[in-house]
Amino acid sequence: MKSILGNLSPQKFLSEYWQKKPCLIRRALANYEPPLDGDDLAGLACEEMAESRLVTGRFVDRDWQVRYGPFDEEDFATLPETHWTLLVQDVEKHYPPLQELMELFDFLPSWRLDDLMISYAVPGGSVGPHVDQYDVFLLQTQGDRLWQIARTFNPAVLKDCPINVLVDFEAEQEWVLKPGDMLYLPPNVAHHGVAVDAGMTWSIGLRAPSAADLLVALGEELAEQADGGPRYADPGLLPPRRSGQIDEQALARMRGLISTLVNDRDSFNHFAGKFISRFRLAHDPVSPGPGHDQESLMHAIRSGSKLFRNPWTRLAWVAKGDGAMLFAAGDEVECSLHMAESVCQSTQPDLLSATLDERDLTAVIQLLNGGHLVLAKD
Repeated sequence: MKSILGNLSPQKFLSEYWQKKPCLIRRALANYEPPLDGDDLAGLACEEMAESRLVTGRFVDRDWQVRYGPFDEEDFATLPETHWTLLVQDVEKHYPPLQELMELFDFLPSWRLDDLMISYAVPGGSVGPHVDQYDVFLLQTQGDRLWQIARTFNPAVLKDCPINVLVDFEAEQEWVLKPGDMLYLPPNVAHHGVAVDAGMTWSIGLRAPSAADLLVALGEELAEQADGGPRYADPGLLPPRRSGQIDEQALARMRGLISTLVNDRDSFNHFAGKFISRFRLAHDPVSPGPGHDQESLMHAIRSGSKLFRNPWTRLAWVAKGDGAMLFAAGDEVECSLHMAESVCQSTQPDLLSATLDERDLTAVIQLLNGGHLVLAKD
């Protein structure tokens, strides 16, 4: 596949558009034949593990309704001919070949990519004008969809509405996206998509943890430690001048306590790797248990098996000395920089073409036994 940015270089896109302004790319993925259609998506929405929802309604009528999956055939058979949308999250994990599409976004840090959400909408189908707090790429793969955006808007949302729909929306720009077109939107741009005819929009969303997400996770990490982490202390305390006051010295000690946690580089790197590899994790990868050792791994390789990445595992790594600490859905292994990058870069990491050293061999076995890598034949 060619670059999904069209004639834009990654450097130009990142410097001029990324988190600055919307970017419409015509024929970003021209002549792309999606490997699944609306019927396939409906079938996936009937599965227990799939996160899916049906949205019906019109912005003008304020009559939004949402139903959550799993669904059955009867749910779809009774739908009207217009004004409904089916949305399914994490489709690239249910259909692993679609991860090749995600790899087209390698101009962004891989740990920032969240998932591929697919929406199938009939004429008039929409989820209303709304705002996202993260970057999103909207790729049209089937049918036409009208997209309207506004950078200045009233942030109020409808009360007693099952979805976050803006009370008012006045478009500043609009385009009709045809199959192969893609629209990039930075955070906090109001947008409203309405299907012109039946078709699919594929949304590639980015993960953007909030300060609250980080602080809550850090608190949970400390709570798991035997001593709960460092405690507040006030040596050299003087008698209080006013009863009940938290004075400036006490406030400074509290700030210092938090700063100590964040500024301990090794501890924070460890926390960040675990947190990022678990943040917005759809499902924990199923561990097959300690079924692999060095002998069984070598036997599988000689028998023609290859390593594949579990699509449900989130991966990230941080440098550690001359190697890396690789995090896989919260689990961690020490390995070489080459191995860490290879596992994160490809759904079929090229690890076995060269001789693995003892550290990487141990890491591969740990990832296999944790369910993050699987051995299989093509």
